[in-house]
Amino acid sequence: MFWDAAFVMPSLSIPEPGSEPAEGQIYHFTATQDDKGLRLDRFLAASLPDISRSRITALIREGHVSGTGGTIKEPSKAVKPEETYQLTVPLPKPAIPEAQTIPLDVVFEDHAVIVIEKPAGLVVHPAPGHESGTLVNALLAHCGGSLSGIGGVRRPGIVHRLDKDTSGLLVVAKTDAAHQALSDQFADHGRTGALLRAYLAFVWGAPVRAKGVIDKPLGRHPNDRLRQAVRARNGRVAITHFERLETFGTAKKDVPLASLVRCRLETGRTHQIRVHMAAIGVPLIGDELYGRSHRTKSALLSAGARAQVQTLGRQALHAALLQFTHPDDGRVMRFESPLPADLLALHLNLKKI
Repeated sequence: MFWDAAFVMPSLSIPEPGSEPAEGQIYHFTATQDDKGLRLDRFLAASLPDISRSRITALIREGHVSGTGGTIKEPSKAVKPEETYQLTVPLPKPAIPEAQTIPLDVVFEDHAVIVIEKPAGLVVHPAPGHESGTLVNALLAHCGGSLSGIGGVRRPGIVHRLDKDTSGLLVVAKTDAAHQALSDQFADHGRTGALLRAYLAFVWGAPVRAKGVIDKPLGRHPNDRLRQAVRARNGRVAITHFERLETFGTAKKDVPLASLVRCRLETGRTHQIRVHMAAIGVPLIGDELYGRSHRTKSALLSAGARAQVQTLGRQALHAALLQFTHPDDGRVMRFESPLPADLLALHLNLKKI
């Protein structure tokens, strides 16, 4: 293959090998006999080594590649010798999230911090696949320009986060000084300060012990980038304190069918409670990522509880307690959140089995 400069628009240029291509640029490549039969995405990836193949595949599917016959949207299309392919790398979307009027349940707010009740289904900050409609978009509209900028343009004010489908309490910084102070508290995980985070989790089965500590390092799953996993080697320290609060029904060998567990975080890893509960054999009810193998247990529930589980649509996890030291005056701020309507209904139905 070769770069055919004759086909490049005068205002643009073919990048030197090893240089990063500019966004908003057009490239032309003509295939040779040696390229015959190559997949189009492989051909273009080899031509532009500084753009990942996955990115090129996405560009093809989005209609940014054309050949003699027009636009090509099939990454697997075979390359033809002597045919010239045009690739357009579009300009990036603005990195700064837009303010959007989205209702917020504000628990507390002053000049330095804002504490909100995040509903299940709300993503905390913009990310691929969720460029808008996030908590950050809502906060920009609610707080205007007062959010801390330390978190970067895509995460202003964010010092910790909750999974999309986890509900409950979350604190956001409105000033840079508050952001730094809160970040220090979260980094310390409450070992020397007042920070405290506790969750209510409905799980399948019940922990063998009434209370205990799960100390299992976590890291990215080796075969699934969307999941976390217990990683004895190269994992990051992850510690969860748990207490069994209530049990529901009976399965085989007098083991409870489900239970309500209080989890307190000593560290704050991605999906920590969800992975740790699954690791001790009691995955969260409704957790399709880590508890799918336990879905058949719903057949043992009463009709009401089974219907509630089937319509839940998320993991049964709620951030019920948040405590921290106010970054300005040192007051210990403690907030408690009752179960939201969907988990309250689940609780009431589980009590009836």
